[in-house]
Amino acid sequence: METAAPNYFLIIGGVLFVMLNVAAALIWVERRMLALWQDRYGPNRAGPFGLLIVAADSIKLFFKQDWIPPFADKPVFVLAPAIVVISVLLSFVVIPFAPGIIVADLNIGLLFFLAMSSMGAYSIILGGWASNNKYSLLGAMRGAAQMISYEVFMGLALMGVVLMAGSFNLREIVEAQRGLWFFIPQILGFIIFFIAGIAETHRLPLDIPEAESELIAGFHSEYSGMKFGMFFIGEYMGITLISCMLVTLYFGGWLGPDFLPPIIWFIIKVVAFLMIFILLRASMPRPRYDQLMEYGWKILLPLTLVNLMVTAAVVLWLEG
Repeated sequence: METAAPNYFLIIGGVLFVMLNVAAALIWVERRMLALWQDRYGPNRAGPFGLLIVAADSIKLFFKQDWIPPFADKPVFVLAPAIVVISVLLSFVVIPFAPGIIVADLNIGLLFFLAMSSMGAYSIILGGWASNNKYSLLGAMRGAAQMISYEVFMGLALMGVVLMAGSFNLREIVEAQRGLWFFIPQILGFIIFFIAGIAETHRLPLDIPEAESELIAGFHSEYSGMKFGMFFIGEYMGITLISCMLVTLYFGGWLGPDFLPPIIWFIIKVVAFLMIFILLRASMPRPRYDQLMEYGWKILLPLTLVNLMVTAAVVLWLEG
């Protein structure tokens, strides 16, 4: 145990360092990619290729006045941004990045991920309610309904993978894909999980809780300084988490040809999904709130149940 402890803490420190820096780097990557796809210049003045724009944003947020409205519920107002960052970081502990590179190899890793992702809804609800602002409260109510609804479809979509792998352990789910990635037999579950992931992270085109055309900035209208920065970083860590889960559950995790190390394959797949998230922001229009909820309950829910029943029937048939 004494020899394993340093490696264990090294993995924890490495995951924490990489995830926080990936969230910061995505700010620059997103602006460059949006500029490329929309045929315009992105950040190109602050340092080579505009790389120092991330440092400029960080310094601006750090020194900006950290104002708390006098009418706000101050303890809850301060706590809300921390919840989203903590819940996302805790979700990363069960993700197997490569053989031996995992913080906690839990038998119920998938359930732990669903529990932690559900906690993220509290940050939006509490942040909007504690602000004592009508626009923030409306954004929080939209966010609560959207996230809680799409968590249902996300959880049901994952059950097809659990049936095929026979485990809630994410490492065992990756190992079960050595012969065939679950993306192929679970194509419907993958599409539903991907849509639910966009809604969970409230990214464009499903950024209804923070629709600037109707709600100013939604649930974080009253936030400034580093508190706003935590909401901002939490969003980027959220799409990184969903990309990691998509790769782990449906695209074989670290599995790939032997000419590259497993961790490199995992990174390549995650980066591909991050680019898709950014491309969606560049190309897709935002639906109305009622359209979003109707789409979920009237289309996605029946499809998840059909996927689950067909998968269960096929698995029982193959075993029998």
